[in-house]
Amino acid sequence: MRFPFIPTHNWFTKKQLEVLAWLANSPDLNVIENLWAIVKRKIRDRKPTTLDQLKQNIATAWEAVSAETCDKLVKSMPRRLQAAKGAATKY
Repeated sequence: MRFPFIPTHNWFTKKQLEVLAWLANSPDLNVIENLWAIVKRKIRDRKPTTLDQLKQNIATAWEAVSAETCDKLVKSMPRRLQAAKGAATKY
């Protein structure tokens, strides 16, 4: 894969990291979208009435996301890429 930013490409090469080929802005394949969905589910019933309450609820929900959950999402990427085949996915 060719990178437009040579320092980034060099870093990945030096670290011997495999780079998956997909569009960086594809919401179907962006793990952060799944993390936000988890956070939204955690705060759904709290119904904050102020901005400060909302911020606190988001921070609390975000901190409750386990490292294992993040790891599972990252490890699901090859399967997601396979399912995408250039189109939208069910994820």
